[in-house]
Amino acid sequence: MRRFFAICCLCLLALSGCRGSGPLSETAAETIPTARPNRGAAGQLEAAGEVARQFLDAWQQGDFRAMHDLLTFRNRELTSFDEFRARYEDAQRVMSLEALEYHPQTLTGQERILSLQYDMTFHSRILGAFTDADRLLHLAFDPQANDWRIAWSPADIFVEMGQGARLIFEEQIPSRANIYDRHGQILADQNGRVARVLVDNRRIPNREACFRSLAQAMGRSVEFYIDLFDVRSGADWIVDAGILEATPYIETSDRLRADCGADFQQQATRRYADGTLMPHVIGHVGYPDADQIPDLEAIGFNAETIIGKAGVEASMNAILGGRPGGRLSLVGAEGRRLRVLAEVRSQIPESLWLTIDADLQRVVLASLQALYKDDDLAENSSGAAVVILDVTNGEILALASQPTYDANFFNPFPAVGRAAAAEGLSELLEDERNPQINRVSQGAYVTGSVMKGLTAVAALESELYDADSRYLCTGSWSYGADVRYDWLRGGHGIMSVQSGITNSCNPFFYEAGFRLNAKDHWALPAYALLLGLGKPTGIGQIPEVAGNVPTPDNVEQTTGLPWSYSHAVNLSIGQGEVQASPLQMARLYAAIANGGALLRPQLVRERGILDQRSPVARRDVMLDTGLDPQNLAIIRRGMCAVTASYSGTASHQFYGSPLLDVGVCGKTGTAQVPGDDKQPHSWFIAYAPAKAPQIVIATMVENAGEGSSVAAPLTREILEYYYFGSF
Repeated sequence: MRRFFAICCLCLLALSGCRGSGPLSETAAETIPTARPNRGAAGQLEAAGEVARQFLDAWQQGDFRAMHDLLTFRNRELTSFDEFRARYEDAQRVMSLEALEYHPQTLTGQERILSLQYDMTFHSRILGAFTDADRLLHLAFDPQANDWRIAWSPADIFVEMGQGARLIFEEQIPSRANIYDRHGQILADQNGRVARVLVDNRRIPNREACFRSLAQAMGRSVEFYIDLFDVRSGADWIVDAGILEATPYIETSDRLRADCGADFQQQATRRYADGTLMPHVIGHVGYPDADQIPDLEAIGFNAETIIGKAGVEASMNAILGGRPGGRLSLVGAEGRRLRVLAEVRSQIPESLWLTIDADLQRVVLASLQALYKDDDLAENSSGAAVVILDVTNGEILALASQPTYDANFFNPFPAVGRAAAAEGLSELLEDERNPQINRVSQGAYVTGSVMKGLTAVAALESELYDADSRYLCTGSWSYGADVRYDWLRGGHGIMSVQSGITNSCNPFFYEAGFRLNAKDHWALPAYALLLGLGKPTGIGQIPEVAGNVPTPDNVEQTTGLPWSYSHAVNLSIGQGEVQASPLQMARLYAAIANGGALLRPQLVRERGILDQRSPVARRDVMLDTGLDPQNLAIIRRGMCAVTASYSGTASHQFYGSPLLDVGVCGKTGTAQVPGDDKQPHSWFIAYAPAKAPQIVIATMVENAGEGSSVAAPLTREILEYYYFGSF
């Protein structure tokens, strides 16, 4: 039983202090002002006042047994304890009561009948505090108890209840706010419609027919409705019998009106205009889990409240959902409102404007889906990811994970209909590709040669290399019996840091990793950690993985082997134990492009009501890495030559593209994965324009082959749309 604490207690003239429960009862004692009755034995007032105090104290403490024991013998015969307790518990539930405090005024009356006039302040979780003044608590001298007892009636809860009035709370649940893209395109709204079925338990024309009709309309058993109306609901309740979607409403509403006397309350439901466009970003809504219900009830929602369950819908639920208000009233038996006890306005929900460009997102997703029309690729590759990030402020312009799914399938009242949603959801859950995984932020992948940008940073910043450092790439690299080969059998000849990136020369970076490790085992891992790998990006609105950076501290835990040069050499070209998400790699290259600022990725740009908006996304530099601008310039020149120079690993894919006039600087990656029959992951990360970087795009296609043959041309398509509006 819930315990209620008071901040004021009733005391008698004869008592020196007041009895209370909990810290809120620590107030000065109050006495009962009295008017002397016409006649009576000495001490009657004190005895009656003590009983009144005990009754009200017990109410404060939620001790209904003690309250019932203080009723007159006749009252206890007329009102069983279970009925008495149910009345108070129902009132507490309707009021969302948290605490009581009472203030006595006067105790007056005749010899055997007395009345305590007092004020009661109710503290409601939803409505705040409200006071019911000048209440009367009647006491009678009970011969069977040979003492004063409470002459109780339902009027002692609220006076109107003595005449059959009901206490009702009319919720004002605000309609969930919309979600838009950065330009105002609607992504999620409340334009779906359902009907809530309300039935007055006292005025059902034919209960048997009603329960049968409800069962048929709602797809439940007749026994469920017998239990709902006859066991779980009060005889005078307006019962919420469930929700009908549009088609069932049309088919059954006339019959429900006839059999049940049902009323219907229209209710808006969530709808995603294009449910497959970005479900990994927006997420979906649904009913709360059991462990979420107490927190929701604490602010006025209930177990039937639709809340955000994934993505932005979940992470920004408090903004999108607002906060409920309502009105607490006493309503007469005929349905007329007699008195409003308290009312509080709901907190208006605010819409969100994402950083995403919906048109750009649509093109990215279409490009990914077109890629999988190739039967060989579709057979070998389970998915792909593309993310486009503004390098100046961290705003995400597109975030696409393939395969996608329809977020409408998860809605309790899907716009596509329950049957279609159930079928779609079943197929989704059985899909071995796991479409619900957001491959951009939750996918942890071996990175391959896109890691070479990081290795170049470490090599230059360590001062082991500079712009003039040279290495002869003969096609292989060896240390003792350890021989490793380049992807180009004959090698690339004399390489620098810049040309090593352009040509993606493996031996150059093997040597860099080896030399860095010889200087300091932590040299390369430390720069990986500095540039955001091995930990979340801090995006916040969607789930993400931390990935993994092999270090001298953790490698033995994951491999069972002590740290050696081999781990550093593997890390230098993005192989071995390293794992990163496309979002982490995009952020890393954004730092290279913007001068070394490691930015927090942003997904929500603004919030507000109509045109009254306030910014959410703000440029948040999580770390100024302090990288030398001259070193970054060397790396950027090497990346720009990847697409523009004859020897660049992606130049053949960008040949003839108008993007060369813009200047696209990139890095290919072909990441080997375990398994003899497994194709490598295909990576390409690029930024543009070359002279004043604005965006970075990271493209990763699982088990698709070389980065230059799959990810690079896909990136070209997307960037040509971004800059020129066409492929």
